[in-house]
Amino acid sequence: MMPAVESQGGGASRTAQIAAGDGDGRAPETTVEASGEGRPARRNEARRARVSLCLPGGGLTGALYQIGALAALEDGVEGIDNQSFSLYIGHGSGAAVASALAGGIPTERLYRALLDPVDNFFPLERGHLLQIDVGEWRRALSTSLVALRHAIVRLTTRGDAAPNASAQQYLFEQLDRFNDSLPAGLFRLERYERFLAEFFLRRGIPNSFRAMPRTLRIPTHDLDSGERVVFGAEGFDDVPVSLACAASLALPLFFSPVRIDHRHYIDGGLGHVAHLDLAQAAGAELTIVVSPLVPVSTAHRPVPTGHGVRESVRDKGMLWVFNQAMRIGAHARLHQAVGRTRAEGKMQVLVLEPAPNDAMLFLHNPANLRARRAILEYAYRTTRERIAVWVETNRAVVEAMGWHEARTSSPGAG
Repeated sequence: MMPAVESQGGGASRTAQIAAGDGDGRAPETTVEASGEGRPARRNEARRARVSLCLPGGGLTGALYQIGALAALEDGVEGIDNQSFSLYIGHGSGAAVASALAGGIPTERLYRALLDPVDNFFPLERGHLLQIDVGEWRRALSTSLVALRHAIVRLTTRGDAAPNASAQQYLFEQLDRFNDSLPAGLFRLERYERFLAEFFLRRGIPNSFRAMPRTLRIPTHDLDSGERVVFGAEGFDDVPVSLACAASLALPLFFSPVRIDHRHYIDGGLGHVAHLDLAQAAGAELTIVVSPLVPVSTAHRPVPTGHGVRESVRDKGMLWVFNQAMRIGAHARLHQAVGRTRAEGKMQVLVLEPAPNDAMLFLHNPANLRARRAILEYAYRTTRERIAVWVETNRAVVEAMGWHEARTSSPGAG
């Protein structure tokens, strides 16, 4: 069975290769039309039909890692490019990346866009994500006033108090009323959805699952049923791709649930991480999972914070403690699912992920150019270093896919 590939070590740089490129970022042989016609001719169609790509979330730093790793995979293995996959699965921040790739945008163009701060190919800004949900805060305030009025009445009359309840116990019972008045999320994703819709329009990417040149699936969860909903699947393919991306990004506490057709949806990575069952159902023989969701191991190294260098993730505050908790759970669920899938023997799984010690890179601010460059180049370098080992270990799989190890060992040379 195919081993997980955990990136480690050093190697060649990618940056020297991406200084120049075309303007719109579309591969020359790719044509995307809203009707779905005029799709690019796919070489090795039979082989590609057996390979799927899964991109879990991980924020902007996670997207940086995924783009760097995919660029290395393309450069390291002949026969793999952004059109090599018959199925693209993405959730959280990975949904936007998967949508761009499925829509025909070359990996290298995304690499350049995320590396260069003056490149306006994908001009995502903080304001697109950090839009205060004013309506939700207004609801929180109004319901808090109602809860306060009820609490005051109950505390003064003690009409519904248990005979032996202490004053302190009764006080806390009344304060519990305010739990339901907390906002459903700090921020809303309406501006992010509009940004993606405009990005798709400018770059010629269909904002329709049915018109996508390659099959795209974006998992979410229905807040009121707890069930997984996969946008792009039959019965859920009439939703705009940009809206599905926003729904899949709605991480609880941070973002309010996204409403679509009278239902509310939240983050698609809360249950499954890789959604390997979707790939299996599509007949994939190999799924490549590029996951940035590994727990951060500080290993007694200094932790960068906004108030100086510290010793622990705890020193980065509540949000990063929550982030680390999410990473721990997601990493465990991913490898449990990979283990079960391998044991079944029906599908190979290749996991590309950073080593825990190297996940320290994700502690840095992704708005910083130096941090972006470090993550992109780390992902590219370490993935390239693992390609030769993976190809040698899984020679039969590689040959069956019609792939070959690239002969160039130093892509940044020259």
